[in-house]
Amino acid sequence: MSGVPGPPIVCVGAVVVDDDRLLLVRRAQPPSAGFWSVPGGRVEPGETLAQAVVRELAEETGLEGVCGSLLGWSEILPDDDGADGLDDHLVILDFTVTLLEWTEPTAGTDAGEARWVPLAEVAEMLLVPGLAEFLHEHGVIDTIA
Repeated sequence: MSGVPGPPIVCVGAVVVDDDRLLLVRRAQPPSAGFWSVPGGRVEPGETLAQAVVRELAEETGLEGVCGSLLGWSEILPDDDGADGLDDHLVILDFTVTLLEWTEPTAGTDAGEARWVPLAEVAEMLLVPGLAEFLHEHGVIDTIA
């Protein structure tokens, strides 16, 4: 990375739990391409956080939901060597989401794959760094190893 990164970029994540399963997407683009995460992305100009959550959920999984309460937040700092493809400082606000109707997800936009994962198996997935710990700290999953 050259120079100092710009101001933090606000992102959102949709934490959707249904029938003891968590909705995950496999990232198709850097950073963390190939890793599993909750659906989410950057907040667009003029968009509320709730609108961004619902939009990202629909774009990445084809599912419609209602944004609930803030579950928690995390930060991702740029990697000095650029190896992870991240040049930005991201602030991620994760919200609970209730589906309007349960259906199988269909991967779209930045998601290479989307699927429901039993909560007991989430920590076994190749997750983006820090996600298992975040989900455990916020009571979504029981174990992280």
